[in-house]
Amino acid sequence: MKFKPLRDRVLVKFSSEEEKTSGGLFIPDTAKEKPQKGTVVAVGPGRITDDGKLQPMEVKVGDTVLFDKYSGSKIKIDEEEHLIIREEDILGIIES
Repeated sequence: MKFKPLRDRVLVKFSSEEEKTSGGLFIPDTAKEKPQKGTVVAVGPGRITDDGKLQPMEVKVGDTVLFDKYSGSKIKIDEEEHLIIREEDILGIIES
């Protein structure tokens, strides 16, 4: 399925979490924290400013980003969980 976010929204695919601790214990799904890191899959065109101009997005497809813990809306696309968030909820881009 193709998905195109509108305005200043970003589609993020969650980064995979560690299934085990460093000691080798498996972490159950109920004990895992909500991920705050993901990869940008799609971006909207940008935000419309008060004077009617289009402010382009700072993030681009492929960026690894950190975002607020309780932001956005979860959706499933092709049986994988994604998050739709506003660009303002992104805290930063992780550079490698």
